Amino acid sequence: MNGLPPIGITMGDPAGIGPEIIVKALGDQTIYEMCRPVVLGDPGVLFAAIHKFSPRISLNILTGLPELPGARGKIDLMPISTLNEADLLPGKPTVAGGKAMIQAVVKAAEMTRRNELKAMVTCPISKILMHQAGYHYDGHTELISDLLDTDDYVMMLAGTTLRVALVTIHCALKDVPALLNCGKIRKTITVTAKALREDFGFESPRLAVAALNPHAGESGLFGSEEEEMISPAIRMAKGEGYSVVGPLPADTLFHRAVSGQFEAVIAMYHDQGLIPLKLMHFSDAVNVTLGLPIIRTSVDHGTAYDIAGTGQGDPSSLKAAIRTAATMVKNREKLRKTQ
Repeated sequence: MNGLPPIGITMGDPAGIGPEIIVKALGDQTIYEMCRPVVLGDPGVLFAAIHKFSPRISLNILTGLPELPGARGKIDLMPISTLNEADLLPGKPTVAGGKAMIQAVVKAAEMTRRNELKAMVTCPISKILMHQAGYHYDGHTELISDLLDTDDYVMMLAGTTLRVALVTIHCALKDVPALLNCGKIRKTITVTAKALREDFGFESPRLAVAALNPHAGESGLFGSEEEEMISPAIRMAKGEGYSVVGPLPADTLFHRAVSGQFEAVIAMYHDQGLIPLKLMHFSDAVNVTLGLPIIRTSVDHGTAYDIAGTGQGDPSSLKAAIRTAATMVKNREKLRKTQ
């Protein structure tokens, strides 16, 4: 395990499928060939999940990272909370569990910022529960960016075939046009292109920008955002040397991206990008927060309270998120050595 990067994995909502998919993912020995995983969460929650889903695995409680052995067959856990038995019931979220859920994220962000962890991987949380626990953010991404004091972040969902970066994230569809502007679109393009080079290893990434309106606005007939905001942002990015085309009608753009013409698509809003992404990568997509001073990846699914504790939780997205984080660490280190 010497030389492998320590990567923190937050447990997510203890009442969701996070504990189950952690136990299942860390039962895959290939994960230990890429990194030294350490879970940040609640011992009672993880012990119950191990007992139910992977009884051959043992739990190793840490008090500090120097003790982290990274041994196969053991899950290294940094305890963040001590929940009561009533807070450990699958599918039954509680405010106490919500507080523990967020405390794990806060701790992981702090440790990654101090370089004690080389990356953090997050399991699913409940946004409603986060609010009830006193953290009024729209999601993981906004919380972590605030903890790291940056607003230059972009959410990208990535699979092996398709990668999509979002200009707007969690908002009502009716609010999207008012939230768009040339500067935000340009930032999304440049942050995404930079990350594709530094974190994903593409020397000259090609980006395509989706139009907001049908037929890319049809020369203003169906909307003016393409002419007023999107096209100027693309021209500015091209002037800075980025390989980017658009605005392209979204109904044909994603077919071109899947066929290999582009390394990533810039989508104007959540469902525009995530419907095709999840059609292609429902089980193995990874949520990557670009532009942060740390590496953060996440599963691309929710808490799934309806199947929590049933054994139906699929760890594919979590395993992909861990592998992506480890690859990003490796690519950044390689780039650092060449500079």
